[in-house]
Amino acid sequence: MTDQTATPRSFSASVPLKGRIAIPGDKSISHRSLMLSALAVGESRVTGLLEGHDVLATAAAMRAMGATIERQDDGEWRIHGVGVGGLLQPREALDMGNSGTSTRLLMGLVASHPITTTFVGDASLSGRPMGRVIDPLSQMGADISASPGDRLPLMVRGLAPAIPLSYRLPMASAQVKSAVLLAGLNTPGITEVIEPVPTRDHSERMLKGFGADLTVELGADGTRYIRIRGEAELKPQTITVPGDPSSAAFFIVAALLVPGSDVTIANVGLNPTRAGLVEVLQQMGGDIELLDAREVGGEPVADLRVRHSALKGIAVDPAIVPSMVDEFPILFIAAALAEGRTVTTGLDELRVKESDRIAVMAAGLKAIGARVEETEDGLIIDGTGGAPLPGGATIAGHLDHRICMSFAVAGLASKAPVTIDDIAPVATSFPNFEQLLAGLQQ
Repeated sequence: MTDQTATPRSFSASVPLKGRIAIPGDKSISHRSLMLSALAVGESRVTGLLEGHDVLATAAAMRAMGATIERQDDGEWRIHGVGVGGLLQPREALDMGNSGTSTRLLMGLVASHPITTTFVGDASLSGRPMGRVIDPLSQMGADISASPGDRLPLMVRGLAPAIPLSYRLPMASAQVKSAVLLAGLNTPGITEVIEPVPTRDHSERMLKGFGADLTVELGADGTRYIRIRGEAELKPQTITVPGDPSSAAFFIVAALLVPGSDVTIANVGLNPTRAGLVEVLQQMGGDIELLDAREVGGEPVADLRVRHSALKGIAVDPAIVPSMVDEFPILFIAAALAEGRTVTTGLDELRVKESDRIAVMAAGLKAIGARVEETEDGLIIDGTGGAPLPGGATIAGHLDHRICMSFAVAGLASKAPVTIDDIAPVATSFPNFEQLLAGLQQ
């Protein structure tokens, strides 16, 4: 993105945040609902879909490979699938924009189809390594040609029939797990993913919901053995997408930090593989109340009432990292205003996200006056004890939506405004972020 198209935005100390909001649909579930609907035979209907740039990139890719995907005037999406094995050769390269999830999961889908697909993306996505997905998909027979460093642009030549695989994840990654399982859909026999550290399980839940023959066996040491029988026949579904906990995270922390705030966030997905941030903030003393806990489409959901709280620093258990890996940037903001020291470790994954989120957050926090030390796999933050941060800096967002929104929240709890050099990347996951924030400041 060039300077000419950058959209800088400043965020200042806020009045108390009050009211009730509904956040956009869960991004992970939105991606998967489009992909699996496009592989089912018949019409699926999806409500609550996140209509950010990343999910729309997935929709465009599935259309390019033969699915009919239409948005109705009432916001419902209708998808007519092509069936497992029925993906068509796209006429042009698939533009993934900034979406790593779209790229890695779609690589899995096409790896076991007899088509050749080129993936391209923006500057940020093109800097992200894809080797962790290339390795297992190549073992299944796909021929993948990537740019230097296993980066985009890359070409996947799928193999059908592909070779079933038993693959032990070398790192905790829901995207790698999902890519292998999706490749297994059109692979004869049993494809197995061995997961030593549990990660978000939306793919397993949704694959079962669509009728795939999928089993999960738990070993004595907690290792998960996930097996899917290939050449599946998926049945169309009606899906209600719950609110995205990663999007809710910014308003949870904002309400905790801004004095006098009392905010209710409706319909938040609380899948236990995703809800680590709520647990950590409660450990820090955050007043977060779960209301009307229920289940929607196989996913646990609740309304969250969040009130301003005096937070205390803690040592975050690295075992919880997979359940909140995307929420650490906003947790760092909370830690910067807590009383005492917060220590985070085991965050190596953050260095290969849309940006190096450890380094970028450390630099930004220092720029607005926080006391922070960067380590190899995390940050050590000494908080202000609730006092506002100095602020008064312009933050480089590095085209990373979560960095931008995290420092927007920091601006609400700073003496001088915090400016984001370009707020536009927020549209990838949370198009109405600023609108919702303004509504709570009335």
